[in-house]
Parts: sequence; structure tokens; C-alpha cells
Amino acid sequence: MNPDLRELYQETILDHNRHPRNRRKLEEADAEAHGHNPLCGDNVTVYVQTEDGKVTDISFDGNGCAISTASASLMTEAVKGKTLEEAEAIFKEFQEMVTSTEQEQDHSELGDLEVFAGVREYPVRIKCATLPWHTLNAALKGSESATTE
Repeated sequence: MNPDLRELYQETILDHNRHPRNRRKLEEADAEAHGHNPLCGDNVTVYVQTEDGKVTDISFDGNGCAISTASASLMTEAVKGKTLEEAEAIFKEFQEMVTSTEQEQDHSELGDLEVFAGVREYPVRIKCATLPWHTLNAALKGSESATTE
């Protein structure tokens, strides 16, 4: 990872961990799911409110490491206002970015989420970054839980 991206990665993770966006229980949620990473103990619940095939509101709650919390925070910002299809496409692109072994892929369409490309250098942390996303996916698919096993 180049030094500029590494610094941005660290700054973004720290900012979203210290000041998570959309961290609350969404009382009007249409769907919710709980995610758990048994390897490190991260727990997250994702709440989603939809209307006419769009994510009108989304939030999360739980406790986890800085990467998991920052990922959940950035995820809520990325999918709010998107259609369900767009949210699923962002999930797939994010998953591809953090798990791909190809270093030179362009993921700039993910915006701020692109800082998580560096997670692939730390395989044990990939599950921390993807837990909120798997939990969102479970909620949108009508499942009540997700794990990173």
C-alpha cells in the first residue's frame, strides 16, 4: 500500500471509530440482522428501513474493533439512499476489493470505502471489515443473523 493511502486509511479508520456515523438503534427498521465474528468477538446489529426498493435509513449498533466499527459507519453512509440493487452491488464490490489478491484493481467508485483496500494485507482483519456488510446483506435477504465463519 502506498504511504499516502496508508495514512488516509489510518485517519479514516480512526475518525469513523471515534465518531461513528449512524450508530443507533433504528426503531422504524423494516429489517435487522445481528452479526458476530467469533474469532475476535465483534458484534454488530444492522437496522434497515426501506421504501419503494430504496434504503431510506440505516443504522448499526454493537461493539467491535476499530476496523469493524469504521466499516459499519462508512457502510451506512455508502448505502443510505441507494436502491436495494445498488446496495447489493456495493457490498459485492467491497467484498471483492478486500479479498482480491490483485493489487492493481480500480475501486475508486467506492469512494471513501476504498481506504479498506489495505485490509487485504492483513487477512485476519478482513473478517472485521466485512462483518457489517455480511450483516447488512443478511438483513436485506430476510435473515436475522450473519457470521464471518
